[in-house]
Amino acid sequence: MATFPKQTYVERRERLAKTLGSGLLLFLGNNVASMNYRDNNYPFRQDSTFLYLFGLDYEGLAAVIDIDNARTIVFGDELTIDDIVWTGPQPTLAEKAASIGVSETRPLAELEKYVANAIGQHQPIHFIPPYRADTLLWIQDLLGVKVGGLAGDAFVRPMEVAVPSLQLGYALADMRNHKSDEEVAEIARAIDVTVAMHETAMRIVRPGMHERDINAAVMQVALANGYFYSFPTIATSHGETLHNHGYVHTLQDGDMLLLDAGAESLGHYAGDCTSTMPVGQNYTARQREVYDILYGTYDAITRMIRPGVTYTECHVQAWAHIAEGLKQLGLMQGDPMEAANAGAVALFMPHGLGHMMGLDVHDMENYGEVYVGYPRGVQKDTRFGFAALRLGRALEPGFVFTVEPGIYFIPELIDQWRAAGKFREFINYDRLEAYRDFGGIRNEEDWLITANGARRVGRKKPGSVEEILAMKG
Repeated sequence: MATFPKQTYVERRERLAKTLGSGLLLFLGNNVASMNYRDNNYPFRQDSTFLYLFGLDYEGLAAVIDIDNARTIVFGDELTIDDIVWTGPQPTLAEKAASIGVSETRPLAELEKYVANAIGQHQPIHFIPPYRADTLLWIQDLLGVKVGGLAGDAFVRPMEVAVPSLQLGYALADMRNHKSDEEVAEIARAIDVTVAMHETAMRIVRPGMHERDINAAVMQVALANGYFYSFPTIATSHGETLHNHGYVHTLQDGDMLLLDAGAESLGHYAGDCTSTMPVGQNYTARQREVYDILYGTYDAITRMIRPGVTYTECHVQAWAHIAEGLKQLGLMQGDPMEAANAGAVALFMPHGLGHMMGLDVHDMENYGEVYVGYPRGVQKDTRFGFAALRLGRALEPGFVFTVEPGIYFIPELIDQWRAAGKFREFINYDRLEAYRDFGGIRNEEDWLITANGARRVGRKKPGSVEEILAMKG
């Protein structure tokens, strides 16, 4: 029933309890969400924290780790015959719990009483930030107070507002940031299917197709492997829009298709890759010039990543590499590293270099970047471009993350910066006019930090011009 052996989940819970030391840790699983009426639902996706600690991919569950009383309990209800008629039989609640090393189960209705008793005993209640409205309401009902948006100490009466627990968030982020060998293997399986999705697009893309045809083709690859997508696919000839999910354009000769797509494994671990390929048989000369800058940047960063290097350093180096390349094209000027440190290259790459990956494609983004991507006490740089960097901390063995530099020509952003006179010492706005219709490109693969360096997770995706064109035959 669970992705990993029961001992994996037992050890995770024991480690978490030891780190927190005391209190009641409250974990609410996800429920189904209706599309347009009660019995027509979106595909169910279990909460990732619940999966990490309890591994049970079923709706209608909750759990507590009661550190002070040395108890772990899974709460849920047995299926009725009416449920079984529609869904088929399932293991009993006790069987589900036993599969992940939990011996005590209770009906879901008893959760409220258990939490109320803990509150009455002034036991600290720890929970993570809710990201679904029904979970927010559920926590508020259990605690009897409103839940605030800022993280702080564990909830203890008589506080009037409960807030997510910083202690729990940091403890879970530290555990989940460092992937075990079995987790890396699961991620690799997702990436292997992800690479097959991208290779399919490279083989079939041609003038006259629609963006939706590419989306359908890559989704079919995931489904045929029994997987689902780890996020809604981006398949667009307008890559200058960073998250373009419209699928409305007809592909023309001379266009480039930006495909950002990933598969989610049966254990719900994510793959995430991006490719930028010509729609026709080749890149234009101008497209190849810019793409070679992009892929050179990607290659430079993959040779830079290792334990101890901060990802902010990598981000700035990526900007500097892009600035050097664009300087050769006459689009930038001045010292490339000065342009990078000043933030001038954000005109061409306004997003961060990458993000953590795992059970979420942006791992633990529901916790907040304060827990996951930055050291405790460090605030993000709020400048444009820097503020979009989700991962800025020093890299450590076990981190799995994306490397995804991009180069974009966004007319609205160019016009705004030019009108404001921003970074004229670094940007040649007159020369830039000839590139307004270029679009945007990105290349992305997923990497693991090892004890001595880094390695790609899963199968290599075609990324260089030569590799991509070879896929087209």
